[in-house]
Amino acid sequence: MELGLHTISCRPPLTQSYNRNIRLIRCGIAEPSGMPAPMGQKTRYKDGFFEKAFMTLFARKMEKFASAKDGAAKGWYDYESFVDVSKRVVQGRSRKEQQEVVREVLLSMLPPGAPAQFRKLFPPTKWAAEFNAAITVPFFYWLVGPSEVIEVEVNGVKQKSGVLIKKCRYLENSGCVGMCVNMCKIPTQDFFTNEFGLPLTMNPNFEDMSCEMVYGQAPPPLELDLVSKQACYAEICTMANKNSTVCPKVQF
Repeated sequence: MELGLHTISCRPPLTQSYNRNIRLIRCGIAEPSGMPAPMGQKTRYKDGFFEKAFMTLFARKMEKFASAKDGAAKGWYDYESFVDVSKRVVQGRSRKEQQEVVREVLLSMLPPGAPAQFRKLFPPTKWAAEFNAAITVPFFYWLVGPSEVIEVEVNGVKQKSGVLIKKCRYLENSGCVGMCVNMCKIPTQDFFTNEFGLPLTMNPNFEDMSCEMVYGQAPPPLELDLVSKQACYAEICTMANKNSTVCPKVQF
């Protein structure tokens, strides 16, 4: 079965996962295997028009909040310049301020009244959670790389409302625990849970840069979340504090 999204440049077809009866989309990856590169190596992507259009749209929205930079992109943004804008947003801001920037950017992408309409269309049901998991896979590959729908358990009920991101492109390219938490995980959880009324929990794995998204599951308070104890990527993050056991960007 193929998705009717002919404008999205996902070259290889949907294929069966080797260990689950679920489907995987390989989009824009330039690696010979068609899969993300092993940990310690950066995955090569071949982005097309629509991937770069999304990168440019989001980056231009974030530029309003980013510190100035000589030679910043003025036309189309690639993924590297998109991440660079994110890093400039982080500079000089607390974790709460970073998260608020992402919220403002996300709201600016939506027409007036969109969150209220979303709540009417997608009340927090099993169907809504599974539907949003399904559309996450094709629509967010440009941001996080290839992913697949997986079965998860929410409040004792098994359902296919989980999304397993194989190796998050954003984390891989930023190399920053704090940016993962403050510019992606927390604001995305909060946006779906509080603005859209559909609970979402994101569980990044900093050992292999994968991430599990669980629609329908309410996120825990940050102080109870494992990410609040996560150390920096000392060897790859340019903003890392090598003397701290916890990433300063996620500390209270």
